[in-house]
Amino acid sequence: RNERLVHAVLEGAEAPLGAYAILDAVRGEGMRSPPQVYRALERLQQRGLAHRIERLNAFVACRRDECDGSATIFVICESCGSAREFADGEFDSFVTDWMSGNRFPMQLSRCELVGLCGACQAA
Repeated sequence: RNERLVHAVLEGAEAPLGAYAILDAVRGEGMRSPPQVYRALERLQQRGLAHRIERLNAFVACRRDECDGSATIFVICESCGSAREFADGEFDSFVTDWMSGNRFPMQLSRCELVGLCGACQAA
């Protein structure tokens, strides 16, 4: 139940959300403590339904049709904090080949690119 509530909040969000913002959004549904939110977020991440954006210390719902463990790329606006997710097969192959060739077992493959979105550039 908690996972469904947290996932619904993430899917409805227009920008990445911190755990306490998520808690505020689900408090009326009976979730009252940060550990409940963090446990739900952890399970959602394990299932590929949510991602943590390290730079923002925030979470987003996975926006890809299928999150299959391939490299996830986030483009993050350093002004407004918006984040877009995408994947690229060539990037994924490059990372996988490099990790294998350098005997560096991959546990998680995520890339965060930071710049200014079009709206912030125009402003």
